[in-house]
Amino acid sequence: MYTPNSFRISDTSELHAIIRKHSFAMLVTHGKSGMTATHLPLLFDAGENSHGVLLGHMARANPQWRETEGEVLVIFPGPHAYISPTWYETPRTVPTWNYVTVHAYGSLQLIEDRDRLHDILTRTVTVYEERMPKPWSYDINDPEMEKMLKSIVGFQINLSRLEGKAKLNQNHPEERRRRVIRALESQPRDDSRDIAKLMAVSLSDGT
Repeated sequence: MYTPNSFRISDTSELHAIIRKHSFAMLVTHGKSGMTATHLPLLFDAGENSHGVLLGHMARANPQWRETEGEVLVIFPGPHAYISPTWYETPRTVPTWNYVTVHAYGSLQLIEDRDRLHDILTRTVTVYEERMPKPWSYDINDPEMEKMLKSIVGFQINLSRLEGKAKLNQNHPEERRRRVIRALESQPRDDSRDIAKLMAVSLSDGT
């Protein structure tokens, strides 16, 4: 990923936090059919190394798991927002896009063991249901769940490299960045307001 130094996220804990918060990711692999991408929710474990481990599952009917060869790429898109040059209130400026993302690289290992599949599903449901007013629970003793297990394949991605990018107008003067923050705060999209918050944090950190 092209990442100028001013946009680079180097702090490992920050990279991990982005992965956890924006966990609906794109798994990109290469195989006999060429490039393939699947959109999936993924769990992150810090693991024993500094990069961590990703856990997930996909439909057994999806050929991606059969054809994956070599290194895989997982893209975690964070918030993003269009930036109008009118917000700068400065001549000779152009539009751009502010965004946060993490690219994770590693090797994919299949998981078809019943107990480990149950564990992945239980943990996935727990993570995403905890924000629900009446959380749904995953019953491993439900016969329907057993049938479902036969239609999925679990996997683990052992991460070897993480790249993070936060493009937040760091290459602009402070006053111009504050104008953009004010403009984003007035936008209807949640992503725009999230980018405004991240820009404000960046300014307070002096980056």
